[in-house]
Amino acid sequence: MNTIAVLKVQLLLISFLCFSCGSTKQFIQKDQGNIIDEFVRSLIQKRGLNMNLGMKIVSLVNGKTLYEMNSEKLMIPASNIKLFTAAASLHYFNKEHVFKTAILEKENNIILVGGGDAELSLAVIDSLSNLISKRTKLVDTLFIDKGLFDDLHYGAGWMWDEGSEKYSAPISALTLNNNCIDFEYSPNQLGFPAKINIFPDTKYITVENRSLTVTDTINFKKLKIERDWIGQTNNYLITGEILSWSEKDTIKKNIAKPGLFTGTIFKENLESYGTTVNELSIGDNIRYDDTVLVHYSNPLYTQLEDMMHNSKNLTCESLLKYIGITDSSKGTWENGIHKLKVYLFDEVSIDTSALRIADGSGLSRYNLLTADQIVRLLVHMHSKDNGNTFLETLPHGNESDSRLEGRLLEAQDKIYAKTGSISGVSCLSGYAFSSTQGPLAFSIMINGFVGSIKPYRDFQDEVCNWLVKN
Repeated sequence: MNTIAVLKVQLLLISFLCFSCGSTKQFIQKDQGNIIDEFVRSLIQKRGLNMNLGMKIVSLVNGKTLYEMNSEKLMIPASNIKLFTAAASLHYFNKEHVFKTAILEKENNIILVGGGDAELSLAVIDSLSNLISKRTKLVDTLFIDKGLFDDLHYGAGWMWDEGSEKYSAPISALTLNNNCIDFEYSPNQLGFPAKINIFPDTKYITVENRSLTVTDTINFKKLKIERDWIGQTNNYLITGEILSWSEKDTIKKNIAKPGLFTGTIFKENLESYGTTVNELSIGDNIRYDDTVLVHYSNPLYTQLEDMMHNSKNLTCESLLKYIGITDSSKGTWENGIHKLKVYLFDEVSIDTSALRIADGSGLSRYNLLTADQIVRLLVHMHSKDNGNTFLETLPHGNESDSRLEGRLLEAQDKIYAKTGSISGVSCLSGYAFSSTQGPLAFSIMINGFVGSIKPYRDFQDEVCNWLVKN
């Protein structure tokens, strides 16, 4: 977050305090609920929206509910559940917490140990490879240890036909490049396959390019890149067409077996720096005493900011599994969800028997939450010492490089919120800073619509714009 953005957040936090600790003046009008209800219903009617709506607005001045509609109805939250995972992460770990990727050494063997860092980059692996190559020119066996997490890579309720999409990348304690391959594509000569460059350039994958460069826009077939995810291979098929005047662009597709992917890239980098690697082996909990190098991730709060701004599922699910690590158990979805529920019950006073959590990111349609439960969390975080950090992880209206870019143009930095969207689902929950009502916590959950998501996002935006002005 840049300096100007930080200052804006600090000013808003001051307003939190001024409204919460100031005079006893009644800011909330007695008929405010009726006014909001009239506005919401007229907006629904005007736009002709057909949807299931769960909604709640609570004053952070005095804790009173300004408005609710179906607020205790269980609904699919999509990425709004990331609010729960982020809050639990800040509860269980210090905001400065870092994730460690270690390299161990024994004789002529090297062990790369994953530490749950979901943001491990190609640049870091390249740097580590360079440093190791300066120590040794021969590695008998390169061991890859991804045993901090279990080997269940996909969450319960993830859609079967999303197998190769970047947002459903497999979860592992050893992750690299978001467990994705970048396919850069551009037109070729007419009648020839599109030009394809892959990053990282690795033998870990195979590519069959059946695409075609064309000028015909009438029968145009969009370029597609699909991995053989049913067979859990890393064979990619490129089909469809590219127009001869198209600009260069990139498609990201996930890979299978992320630990082996990371190990292969590490091995290839070592060899590029002149180190021979005789064998690559995948294992769990391989421990030698000699630590050679340790890479420390960005602190937790910066990872949370990136996760919430860009709705990164991989980071969120990695955090959930990391939360689930115990002295006797690896990080698993089961353990992570259990500890998440313990936090919600003990700290937030949410009845966890009245919700359903299947993953941490919201990819699963098995998740069921209520607007009331989300607002309870938001109110709770407002009162905590780490509440400021939590607020700062959320994007504000029309913030660039976030899921709110191009939205909430009128509200701008008077709204800090998390989006949530999958097919037929659009949710928006967070904080509104009203000039007359003070700071508010809100949740707008929409399920069950067919067709474009835009009218429902526009509805949410109009409600939020109205809140900050009234």
